[in-house]
Amino acid sequence: MTSPYAPPDRAALAELERVIQHLMDELVTWRRRCLKAEGALQGLSGQGGLVPGDDLVQVKDRLLEVERDNLDLRSRVDRARDMVDQLQQRLLFLADDSEETAP
Repeated sequence: MTSPYAPPDRAALAELERVIQHLMDELVTWRRRCLKAEGALQGLSGQGGLVPGDDLVQVKDRLLEVERDNLDLRSRVDRARDMVDQLQQRLLFLADDSEETAP
């Protein structure tokens, strides 16, 4: 025989268990990331005992800047190419129109 009575703290305990499980999953993820970062740092340290310094950071920043400029220039070239195509189409239309109206 079962009782219809359910302790009022059962739902709260289930919620607490779910939150704790979520926190444990997050902790596992962060630990994995930390171990990966430590391994990468040790790998860099093993290459002559040097850790990336200001020069490397500046080079990476410059590379990002150059890549942004490259994207900007590509879009400008694409726009210019479209404008040239439009002009060519207009010129072809005008040339065809002038040939048709010429006696």
